Amino acid sequence: MTGCEDFLQVNPKQVLDENLLVRPSDMEGFVTAAYARMTDIPSWDSPFSPWWSGSLRSDDSYKGGGGVWDGGDGWGYMETFVNLTPNGWPIDYPWYVSYQVIQRCNTAIQKMQPISEEDFPVKNSRMGEMLFLRGFTHFRLKEFFKYIPYMDETITGTSADFEAVPNRDKNYPNDQYLWERILKDFKDAESYLPEVQIDKGRVNKNAATAMVARTLMFMAYEQDERHQVINVNKERLNEALIYLNKLTEQEGKALDLCSNFGENFMIESDNNTKESIWEIQYSINDNSSTGGKINRSEGLNHPWNWGGFQCCGFHHASYTMGNAFKTGENGLPLFDTYNDDCYGDYIKKADGSDDITLVDAGNKAFFDRYTFDPRFSHTICAPGQPWKYDPYLIFEARGIRNGVEYGYLKSVKELPHPNCDCLLYDGWQFNSMNKRLIRYDEVILWKAEVLIQLDRQDEALPLINKIRQRAANSLENLKTADGSYILNYKCELYKPGVNCTWTKEFAWKAMEWENRLELACEGRRFFDLQRWGTLEKTMNAYFAVERNRFDWMNIARFTAGRDEFFPISQAQMKWAKGNYTQNPGY
Repeated sequence: MTGCEDFLQVNPKQVLDENLLVRPSDMEGFVTAAYARMTDIPSWDSPFSPWWSGSLRSDDSYKGGGGVWDGGDGWGYMETFVNLTPNGWPIDYPWYVSYQVIQRCNTAIQKMQPISEEDFPVKNSRMGEMLFLRGFTHFRLKEFFKYIPYMDETITGTSADFEAVPNRDKNYPNDQYLWERILKDFKDAESYLPEVQIDKGRVNKNAATAMVARTLMFMAYEQDERHQVINVNKERLNEALIYLNKLTEQEGKALDLCSNFGENFMIESDNNTKESIWEIQYSINDNSSTGGKINRSEGLNHPWNWGGFQCCGFHHASYTMGNAFKTGENGLPLFDTYNDDCYGDYIKKADGSDDITLVDAGNKAFFDRYTFDPRFSHTICAPGQPWKYDPYLIFEARGIRNGVEYGYLKSVKELPHPNCDCLLYDGWQFNSMNKRLIRYDEVILWKAEVLIQLDRQDEALPLINKIRQRAANSLENLKTADGSYILNYKCELYKPGVNCTWTKEFAWKAMEWENRLELACEGRRFFDLQRWGTLEKTMNAYFAVERNRFDWMNIARFTAGRDEFFPISQAQMKWAKGNYTQNPGY
């Protein structure tokens, strides 16, 4: 053993016992520790990272990277739904780190309970914050795994106490009891939280109200043992509507849409708009040893060695997703024919390879053929188009690491301008843009969804049109250096009797499409399809088209009754000593 190893073996002389931290002045540290664990996750497998968990597993996105080999035994298996096992590398870490966050929340709650408001005036707010973060983390885990051990502040003691909590309580016939516990956290949080927080990044009452509604919406789509939706509970939806109304009644005051859709994806807007209801607060150059509480979960997504970016070319919008932004002569989506061709069909040489000259010239043959919803250019950048609203910075094919296997449509919502002082490179590329996890635009669309399910589709029409109108107006920064628009944009409102017939069936199609375009590549899509019970139909239809575009798609197949949820990792199954039940199909 070397001298260095000898030094590492020295036992510490003192250990800080959290039981000594009982003063009111100590409480803020426990609360901050819970927030901090959400932002200092040193991995791209963060449970709070939307792109890999909800976009590449849907028809939104491709994995990207260097090729099918690059993360192929993890994210590659996820996006094709083959070979993913309980031993897969992306499965265990999100579970593990989520329970670290939950335990920090529980510790903070335990510590605050005996302290009076007189001694700790912000006690209620901090309790609400911890209940929210605990509920939100459980919510994410439940989206991933369906059956999870719910841990609250009453579970204390040895590891055996935690191991004994099952992920599935056999005293209940289905998973609704877990939703009930998560729902209670959000309702309790709402009762504690203030409407306004002085400190940026803290959770407020509206965030809790939104998550009460969101949870009730998931509860409403009741599933059987094979994860298939067997009933839509109207009582749950009516209750969700009460909470959604609480939010929409604040429109024009505490809540509102940004005038320009693109404001939601600029670092200047971090915690600075009425549209953002809750976002994870990141930082950079904050004197921490790592350079900041930066967003490491999306650190692979920047372009590959182009424009000042250095790494790593992951997360491309799928050609199917890009096509969804096409509009017809009436300015509405091409619901039935949107996917008949794609970007890649217009850049081929005679030998079938990609003509990079055509790519860098902007693939005019494709883009001039159609009109597009403006949200295309807020979501996607293709070579030959301005990067992040800068008409003098034109994206190039060399920034695409592997266009042959993943196409040329780069997801940009989560990415900054390369001149941003929010970038850090330490072998990987990261940025400190906040992650907006609840926005008012999605609340509007949630309300439209609920109203349609309640046979009140006429009331959903103005909500959907409100979103489309904002999209149509969001053209200001979508121009080239000569002042012309990047693409031919056309986005019209739904006008019953003029360009559509507004039945319940058509209203649902319009609502689903609007969700798809508004939240494209933001990690919502998989979980919307999961909630609605349409994953198998949607994903296998997507694969049927995409396998004609990329050979690696040939193996892709979604298996109903299995692929709606991840397997519980084998490491956790072993740790729980038989107290966990594996998901079906694994």
